[in-house]
Amino acid sequence: MPAIGLENLTKVYATGVTAVDGLTLEVDDGEFVVLVGPSGCGKTTALRMVAGLESVTSGTVRFGGQVVNDVSPRQRDVAMVFQNYALYPNLTVAENIGFALANKGVPRAERERRVRAAAAVLGLSDMLGRKPRQLSGGQRQRVAMGRAIVREPAVFLMDEPLSSLDAKLRVQMRGEVLRVHKEIGAATLYVTHDQVEAMTMGDRIAVLHAGALQQYGPPREVYARPANLFVAQFIGSPEMNVYQASVDPAGCLVLGSQRLALGSAYGRLASYAGRKVIAGVRPEDLEVGAAGEAPTLVADVRVVEPLGSEVHAIFSIDAPAAGARELAAAAGETDSVQFGQAYNGVARLDPRVKVRPGDRVTFRVDPSRLYFFDPDTGAAIATSAAVRR
Repeated sequence: MPAIGLENLTKVYATGVTAVDGLTLEVDDGEFVVLVGPSGCGKTTALRMVAGLESVTSGTVRFGGQVVNDVSPRQRDVAMVFQNYALYPNLTVAENIGFALANKGVPRAERERRVRAAAAVLGLSDMLGRKPRQLSGGQRQRVAMGRAIVREPAVFLMDEPLSSLDAKLRVQMRGEVLRVHKEIGAATLYVTHDQVEAMTMGDRIAVLHAGALQQYGPPREVYARPANLFVAQFIGSPEMNVYQASVDPAGCLVLGSQRLALGSAYGRLASYAGRKVIAGVRPEDLEVGAAGEAPTLVADVRVVEPLGSEVHAIFSIDAPAAGARELAAAAGETDSVQFGQAYNGVARLDPRVKVRPGDRVTFRVDPSRLYFFDPDTGAAIATSAAVRR
């Protein structure tokens, strides 16, 4: 029986705005699940409904199979960690961690035992007498986590707890959060807008967009087999290159003025012969090759970004881009997209590969590594086993 069960969970505000639209997912006991999506996608609203801080318009929230829609936040046996540490500046670390226990009237000896145990898990044992102003940002976040751990809840809810930390500390704290999660073993629902954070931390990730669940599964599966165009571009950094294309009945993919022989990959596109598709390729699946090799894609390098362990070659081809923004603009939904950009793709290359702005390069393309999406619905067209990573 899952520790957390959400069934058709919906939140519609009085203004008529639907923040969460029919969200259904389960979190198993001891599992670390990440809700990820852009700002305004409904992930924090969903978390607050699980906590009881937001009323549910329709649908159900279950803990261990029991419906808790009408159960108060105090009685839900959950603990939340927020982006804002919200520590009491006049209290010590020990007093901050044990504050909720003191309010509940937990005997002093038991309270001190639980505070010491939480501090040991978090590496705060030597700091129990300090005040928040004497702590670093990472230490303050650990105190905030300690305040949640000490309650020994059945469910942990975390709302972007690392977003206010600097980049280096954020990476360090990811490991800390996961280490603590494994020691505690409680089901955890974690919210972030950072897809890298989601991919590196989650046992499963739930990708949300415009209040609706787009895909739910293990990070590698979501990355390798995106359900639709939104997921394909949101998960992955740099994001997937996607283009408006068509399928030639002769077995070629037509990208602008270029034709790529699809070989065995044509089989999954047979029903699209003579029709338009959206074609995608991950930046790491483009390799600089030699002219005359097949299949290849010729591109003009516009910008080169050396990043030490890799190089990003930003390029242009004459096929129209087909990202979510471009498609929305074509449908008249936004005027924020500027067409005629100088580039429409990026390749993630080995730093030993020498490319410069202005170079015309030939990229080798493995057809089995291409992704295809329906141009009308954005849904993924069946991928091949070779896409697995």
